[in-house]
Order: sequence, then structure tokens, then C-alpha cells
Amino acid sequence: MSGVEIFAPRTARSRRTWTAAAIILIVVFFVIGQLATIFAVLKPMGYHKADLDTQWQPLAIYLAGGAVTILLIVAWALLFERRSPAALGFNARMAGAYLRGLAVGGLCLGAVVGVIFAAGGYKAAGDLSLGLLTPAVLAPFLALFAGYMIQGAAEETMLRGWLMPLVASRHGLIVAVLLNSGFFALLHASNIDPSKELVLGILNLFLFAVLLSLYAVREGSLWGVCAFHTAWNALLGTGFGLEVSGQKVAIAPVVVGLAPVSSAPWWLTGGAFGPEASVVATIVLAAGCAYLIAKGVLKATSKAQPKAVSAALS
Repeated sequence: MSGVEIFAPRTARSRRTWTAAAIILIVVFFVIGQLATIFAVLKPMGYHKADLDTQWQPLAIYLAGGAVTILLIVAWALLFERRSPAALGFNARMAGAYLRGLAVGGLCLGAVVGVIFAAGGYKAAGDLSLGLLTPAVLAPFLALFAGYMIQGAAEETMLRGWLMPLVASRHGLIVAVLLNSGFFALLHASNIDPSKELVLGILNLFLFAVLLSLYAVREGSLWGVCAFHTAWNALLGTGFGLEVSGQKVAIAPVVVGLAPVSSAPWWLTGGAFGPEASVVATIVLAAGCAYLIAKGVLKATSKAQPKAVSAALS
């Protein structure tokens, strides 16, 4: 069903970007954000691309560069589409939705990692860090957490905040969810060399995007999925020291360092892509999608007001 408005009603003076143009603009805004960060900040500071894998400072700056992409999309919505940030999901439901998203995202990621550990896929690569945190450990963690907050919000603004509502208003909610989720997965298709891990990782990132799309619709806000995305990436990379979509974070884990058991199959640990390429992630993400679909999220129409996920959980 077309005519679905997810976050805010469309006014008579609003304009809609063509779907094909929006996809092109997302790529353009994303690339501009990356280039601006590299050439305006990282290069003048003497950093190179290889440093992102070996030093936390340039990685934190690179992640924070997503702010440029957010500003470009918000500016486009305001100046061309004549729509406010609320139409992108940045409405008044901030504090509770964000905290709830952090909790749900952390629990989902914790479930994935916990099951893999219990199944013998991971082993502790260091002592439990909680209670042993020093300024030398906390400083990079806080910097990277802030970077993940911005990076997660940038990807959510591009896809769940802007593209999904735009497509839903023209082609319906199901098409919008599938299109933005496929786009999200493809954005990560070059993170590691072609392999079995990459194939399963891309499938799981598609499920991840579907889950966040349904979550955003159910909440009627983008704040929760921004937080979910942040908690997932930050806990994965800085909490457990595992790969985030194939990228290793060069800091001491703040929870406990984990490493794959050499004899464990790749489909359990995710191999070089990390736990996002594990069948455990497939099961957890698919279960989350099934739960929200069972709650009737896909039946939302332009006349229906999305309910909060917290209400669905009660």
C-alpha cells in the first residue's frame, strides 16, 4: 500500500525527491562526508588510510565524519523537500527512545556473542576489564563510542530516516523496508575480500537493516535505531574486541577481550567478518524481525500512528 507516512504527515507544500535521485544523492552525500573528513581533518593531521586499522584516534575522527552526511541530508530535506527534521524521525521522543535503543541493541548483540561463546566459538583473550578501567582505557573507548554514535546516526538518517519514508510514501512500506535494507547491506559488500563469510555477513546485515527498519516504524522515531546501531557496533568493537563488519578496532576491550577458537567453524564465529557473519546472528536477527512483524508493524498505514516498542513488550 502506497501513501504510508512513517514519522510525520506530509504537508501540501512538501516536495518529494525522486526515488532514483535519492539513491544517487545518498551515495553522493556519503562520499562527500568521507572525503571532507579525510582531506579536511585526517590528511592535515598526518594520518593515512592504513592508520584506521592500527590507531584509535583517526578511526574516531573518521566515524565522526558522518556528521557531514547528516547535515547534508537534513539540509536537503529542509531546503528542497520543505520538511523538518521530525519528518526524518528526529522528533520529540528522544531521551526514552534513545536509552531504550541502547538497551535493546546491547542485549541483541550480547545474545549473539554470548551464544557463540557458550557454543565454544570464542575464548577469552584477556582478563575481565570491568572494574579495571583506567583513563588510558576509557579515553579511547569514549572517543570511539562518540564516533559510533555519529556514524550510526548517519547511516540511520540516510536509510531509515530519509530513504525509507520517501519510498514508503510512493511504493508502500514493504518495498521501502526491502529497498533500504538491501542498500545498507551493499554498502558493506567490500569490507573484506569475497568469501563465504562475506556472503553470510551481507545477508545478516540485510536482516539487521530490516530489523532496524521495523523498529523505527514501530517507535515512530529514529532515535531508538540510532542508539541500537551505536550499542551494537560499540559493544562489538570496543566492548569485546571483535570485528565490526570485518573491521578490527585497535583498543583494549572495556568488557572482555574475545578471540575465535581456532577449531571453531567459520559459520559459528563469523570468521574474518566477525560475529555479524555467524549463523547465530542470523537466528537472533531473524527472530527479532519475526517478532516485530507478528506485532503488526507492516500493517502500519498513513492513518495509523506507530506504537512504541516498549508498549509492544509489555
